Amino acid sequence: MANFDALVNSISKLNIENMYGEDFQQTWTKSDDELNATLQVADALRNLRERNISTRVFDSGLAISIFRDNSTRTRFSFSSACNMLGLAIQDLDEKKSQIAHGETVRETATMISFMADVIGIRDDMYIGKGTAYMNEVINAVKESNRDGILEQRPNLVDLQDDEDHPTQALADLGHIIHEFGGVENIKGKKIVMSWAYSPSYGKPLSVAQAIIGLMTRYGMDVTLAHPDGYEVMPEIEEIAKKNAAKSGGKFTKTNDMKAAFKDADVIYCKSWAPFKAMEERTDLYGKGDFDGIDKLEQELLAQNAEHKDWACTEDMMKLTKEGKALYMHPLPADITGVSAEEGEVDASVFDRYRDELYKQASFKPYMIAAMIFLSKFKDPAKVLKELEARGTQRHEFK
Repeated sequence: MANFDALVNSISKLNIENMYGEDFQQTWTKSDDELNATLQVADALRNLRERNISTRVFDSGLAISIFRDNSTRTRFSFSSACNMLGLAIQDLDEKKSQIAHGETVRETATMISFMADVIGIRDDMYIGKGTAYMNEVINAVKESNRDGILEQRPNLVDLQDDEDHPTQALADLGHIIHEFGGVENIKGKKIVMSWAYSPSYGKPLSVAQAIIGLMTRYGMDVTLAHPDGYEVMPEIEEIAKKNAAKSGGKFTKTNDMKAAFKDADVIYCKSWAPFKAMEERTDLYGKGDFDGIDKLEQELLAQNAEHKDWACTEDMMKLTKEGKALYMHPLPADITGVSAEEGEVDASVFDRYRDELYKQASFKPYMIAAMIFLSKFKDPAKVLKELEARGTQRHEFK
């Protein structure tokens, strides 16, 4: 368990004034201190919960979730985070709203925000759309707050967009830091973000981009591996290069999976769709060309099938440092012989790392809670100390 007093003392020294009253979007828009504060507040909240101390800082209020893509882990992580802080949860089902009848974004955002303190949005399916939609929601509630319609404006948490997955990447970073015994121990460690075969198409780019965009901030040796034709957004690669140069880390690309796995400390292996194909799909949807979408899907499935050897197998894991690299995945994984005839990872590899994968996932509710916490309190260290001093027990019976 992290030392609570040390965490609070560290948080109090960070320059994080700009997080108060603001939103949490891509990690590359945040300063080093702001990212470190998120990691440390998450640890502090977890520490309190492990000691059965309530972290409910709201006695009323609403958290709105808008999921424009299917979700299990992120949906429940957001709900868990909000509940832990004392907020009630309401999911906006756009199919049951007036959006289909032409309701504007500003009208929707305002109508759901009268008692709302936070809005969490996942919109990751279409290039150029997710982040734009989130910014439109932010601007709408800012305008309604400015015009006196909303007493306060809810802060937005980016639960995944078309470019980044900040809650996932920070949860992954928290997991890596704990696995290696401290943030100071991950500098120079080799992490491989590798594409892997999937029998489905159209998986978002944002996890891969989130990993290369964040881990390079912390001095890690980051390798992006994928077959030719499965490139990510070039502007995110540029962010990774600049981060590595600043932190003293490395960022390299390769089309050789075996070379990437050699001597790796961490393996992050999952499928994603090629950037160019995602751009094309977005354009086809914009035109309403569903025949074109079906044709593209078949082309992409055939392209995927050419790379079935790109999988996290036992033989591939033997290439890693001492054959014991930490295996990571945001879940659900396409497991060969279990959830897919052929997939991203061997069943034996997945089973061996099952506990670690579940621990990886367990960091996400705390990261989301930290993002909300930092947006709501000018002096988060003071509030954390007050929560501990108050000592309200979550439950009294054992």
